[in-house]
Amino acid sequence: MHRLNIKLFLKSTILLLLFNSASFSDNHNIKEIIELIQKDIKTLERAVYSDSSESKNNNIELSNSDNLDQNSEDVLTRHLLKLSEIEAQFQELTNRFEEINFKIDKLSSRLSKVQADNQLRFQQLENLSNNVVNSENQNKILTTQKQEDNILPGSSEPQDLGSVSYKDMTPKTEFQETQSVDTTSTIVTENFIVEEKILPNTSPEKQYEFATSFLKVGDYNTAERAFREFVISNPSHKLAGNAQYWYAETFRIRQLYTDAASAYLQGYQNYPQSDKAPINLLKLGVSLVQIGEKDQGCLMILGVKKQYPEAKESVIQKAKYEQKKFECKDSNS
Repeated sequence: MHRLNIKLFLKSTILLLLFNSASFSDNHNIKEIIELIQKDIKTLERAVYSDSSESKNNNIELSNSDNLDQNSEDVLTRHLLKLSEIEAQFQELTNRFEEINFKIDKLSSRLSKVQADNQLRFQQLENLSNNVVNSENQNKILTTQKQEDNILPGSSEPQDLGSVSYKDMTPKTEFQETQSVDTTSTIVTENFIVEEKILPNTSPEKQYEFATSFLKVGDYNTAERAFREFVISNPSHKLAGNAQYWYAETFRIRQLYTDAASAYLQGYQNYPQSDKAPINLLKLGVSLVQIGEKDQGCLMILGVKKQYPEAKESVIQKAKYEQKKFECKDSNS
């Protein structure tokens, strides 16, 4: 549009000059006029070209600036979108972490409740067991009082502790007589009499294996008779100490703690070098505590480590457990 205006201006100027040239023909040369006009035209063209170039440069600069701004906005937008995604992922991880913590707390609470419930049940079972034992001991005392006219035969062997005799197995109801245990020398013993032998007529090793078979099947009554018969028949055999221990165990398993204490005592006195001697002494102490002789029982429990320092670690640990359980106090400590 600007160029069109300039061209019209040039054409108008040329026409005016030609129109006026007739009046000045006498004083001026037409050729000179034309040259002058050409110079003016070139001067005008340079001005027009210069304006056009400046306009193009300005347009290019504006276009580059717009492109740069557009690119910067695109980069910023992408970064903002990426930041939003990272923030969403972080929020999701936080939610999962809180959910896991909640589940862990809930599981810990349940575990604590189960442990408390189990401890309560064990305590109830222990109390029930103690009540059964106390009731049994009371019944035995009443039975003893009714039969106080029957005198137990004495033992010809000197004893530190005595025992109630073994009662042979009969179809009649079993019972055991309880003796008052004031010191370590007040339990009376009876001589053991076997009316009928049950062990096979074979080697001591086979007889011991035969007696053990009754323990494996849970026939503690027959096992009691078999082990007692083995000890009487083979008092010096290397398995006699083991047989005496298992004989005592048949009483303990049936909660006949008085007879068990007597049998453990005989094993401790007669077989002090047996492999079962340390555990025999420990079970003697526990049985004494069970029948109400805590002081004497604790002495036996504390004496396990002193008399048998080379005993198996399991026996030593068991003695420590029983010492803590019955609150036995060591006089040397």
